[in-house]
Amino acid sequence: MERLIDLGVLPIRMKGARGYKPHFSILFRFECQRTFGIDTSYSPNVEQNLLITHAHSDHYGNSAMLSPKSIASEKTAKALEIRHGRRFMGRTFKAGEVIDIDGVKVRTHPTEHTIGAMAFSWKNEVGTRILITGDVKDATHLPKCDVLITEANYGDPLDPGCRFEDDIEGFRTAIGEGVAFGAYAFGKAQRAVELLRRFGYCDEIEMERKSLELSKQLMEGAEPLVGLGENGGKMSVVPPWELCRLPDRLDKFVLTGREDYPHKRIRISDHLDFIGLRKMVKQCSPEMTIVYHPTGDMSAKFAQYLNENGFSAMTVGDITNVISA
Repeated sequence: MERLIDLGVLPIRMKGARGYKPHFSILFRFECQRTFGIDTSYSPNVEQNLLITHAHSDHYGNSAMLSPKSIASEKTAKALEIRHGRRFMGRTFKAGEVIDIDGVKVRTHPTEHTIGAMAFSWKNEVGTRILITGDVKDATHLPKCDVLITEANYGDPLDPGCRFEDDIEGFRTAIGEGVAFGAYAFGKAQRAVELLRRFGYCDEIEMERKSLELSKQLMEGAEPLVGLGENGGKMSVVPPWELCRLPDRLDKFVLTGREDYPHKRIRISDHLDFIGLRKMVKQCSPEMTIVYHPTGDMSAKFAQYLNENGFSAMTVGDITNVISA
């Protein structure tokens, strides 16, 4: 924590009547004090800009989108509006754009985790380079930094399940008539559609309502897409739990790294595995890494690995500065 203070960065946690707010915020100076909330929920009594890296619910954009001081990419904002049925109240930017947030020049970098997913980077008043990634699938666009704030969904160095490569060939060979892929409505469903089109599948793809709306509004080159039951089940992309409701005659696959589904699995992930996370940290070369996602012990395991291998790291649980929200 002392090194972060030397770098002009103070991580803080917000605490309300029901306990800690999700994730955390950082204070820094740029002419005067600034506070940026990182994938956290909206607190109307706290003056801060809310950086939303992407539209998955465990990054709390569904709450932050209520604030006029929320910031998200155009496609993340659109995904939030579709998913939650309300207007995005903040400001938006195009992928890769440099934006001005209260006088701070903030650069944006695609992470390919979902459509519209972005990392944010800037320098504070003493020249410290700060980078917030959210969840990451492709780290090649991320810059070097002094303080890295990142995820560790697959950060356990001792878990074989945290080391993998996407089975793109397995997906390709599964394509055929009467196939259904189980994929989460936002993120993996769009990736399934992109892969189908990449491998030359040109016919209609059936999708459940929310997946269909997200894909139609966020993707280019995805059509023809139709609702469930409109093409006789030739090719379907539905949430994993919906596979059981489809006819038994269909060949069913779940696109997942998990092993607890009653269907055949194709390993397709929207995250870096442990090797990718390790490579990302080496590439960004921070003096300090704050691992803020997910909950549970995965963040602590990745931070411990970094501390034991030449990188200083901490987790949200190590933050001792608390203010009332």
